Amino acid sequence: MISTRIVASEEELNPLIPHTAEVVLSLVVFLLILFLIKKFVVPGFEKAYAERTAAIEGGIEKAESAQKEAQAALEQYTAQLAEARHEAARIREEAKEQAAQIGAELRAEAQADAERIRAAAHAQVEAERAQVVAQLKGEVGSLATELAGRIVGESLADDARSQRTVERFIAELEQESAN
Repeated sequence: MISTRIVASEEELNPLIPHTAEVVLSLVVFLLILFLIKKFVVPGFEKAYAERTAAIEGGIEKAESAQKEAQAALEQYTAQLAEARHEAARIREEAKEQAAQIGAELRAEAQADAERIRAAAHAQVEAERAQVVAQLKGEVGSLATELAGRIVGESLADDARSQRTVERFIAELEQESAN
């Protein structure tokens, strides 16, 4: 029986149920650690969290402002490009107009030069024709006088009257050919 009593008193101590002193001591240590964590560790985490949040928000704001600046720059460059294209088109049109004007001026100048050359050539031909006609008149007159002198048998070359007769004869021929 003695041995059963010892077993029975050991049964009263249950290993699954902790002692009250251990529970109290564990609770005090837990509360102490909780207080220390709340007092020293949590503010550091909150400070790091706040700094990180501020950095992220600042980065987002910087990114948004950079995106707005980039959009404004893009719009400005697009406007400048459109203006440059418009200016290039205007310059091309001016160049075309100037080319057409220069072409017209060159054509007019070429026509004026051609007309001047034609007039000079015509004047030269007329001068040469008049010279040849005068030369032919002189030769025809001298030949006619010489021929008449042979027919008559006397020299008529020195006589002024014979010269006037030849000139009158040539003038009559010219009138008949003009009619």
